[in-house]
Amino acid sequence: MKNIFKIQINVRFRDIDGMGHVNNAVFFTYFEEGRKALFQKIHTDSNSSVFPFILAHISCDYIRPVTLDSQLSLEMWVKEIGVKSFGLNYQLISLSDESIIYAKGESVQVCFDYRENKSIDVPDGLKQKLIGYL
Repeated sequence: MKNIFKIQINVRFRDIDGMGHVNNAVFFTYFEEGRKALFQKIHTDSNSSVFPFILAHISCDYIRPVTLDSQLSLEMWVKEIGVKSFGLNYQLISLSDESIIYAKGESVQVCFDYRENKSIDVPDGLKQKLIGYL
């Protein structure tokens, strides 16, 4: 059984579009909030605003509409760890009933040296922490 990272997601009034549900683009913001929370938890550097990766790919499968009164939880886990990249999976679910799934997604992050402006191997320390969610 994989170790799953979870956070609560609060639907904001501004997330709602003219159709009365969360706009499709906002789901990526929810995934971003999950990545931020996960890396604030596992990042070893005291400056948690500097994450050692860039986003190379992200996708979302929309399963059911989210409305303003939806109470959400975001589950995340590591899909795979490569030489220079790692993949994350996302599942946006009901906070009170985990069988209700609103969306599923995945992203690929490439480890990156911002000073050198080039991709790098996944650092061993980061790899060890990511393995905990594999």
